[in-house]
Amino acid sequence: MVFDCRFLPNPFWVEELRPYSGLDAPVRDYVLNQPESRQFLEKVDELLLSILPSFVREGKSYLTIAIGCTGGRHRSVALAQALSARLSAHGSPVSVFHRDVDR
Repeated sequence: MVFDCRFLPNPFWVEELRPYSGLDAPVRDYVLNQPESRQFLEKVDELLLSILPSFVREGKSYLTIAIGCTGGRHRSVALAQALSARLSAHGSPVSVFHRDVDR
C-alpha cells in the first residue's frame, strides 16, 4: 500500500527545519501537529486495523506500507514513525525502513 503525504505542509520550506529529518523532534512536532496529519493518521490507522485480520486469515505473513513525500526526509518519515507506533500499540509487529532519510 502506498500513501502520498505531499498534501501536508512541507517542513523543507521552513528554514530552521530544513536540516532536520522526521526523526528529529522539531520536524516530527511540526508535521504531527498539522490537523491534516492527525486526520490522515486516524484514517490510515482505521483502514489498517480493519483489514489486517483479513490479511492474517488469508495467510499473508507481511504487508508493506509505503508513505511518500517529495524528498523522503521530513513528512513521510515523521508519519511512518507515528503509524509504526500506532500499529505496534495494537500488537502488530512492525519494521520501519526510511529509504531516503539520509539524502
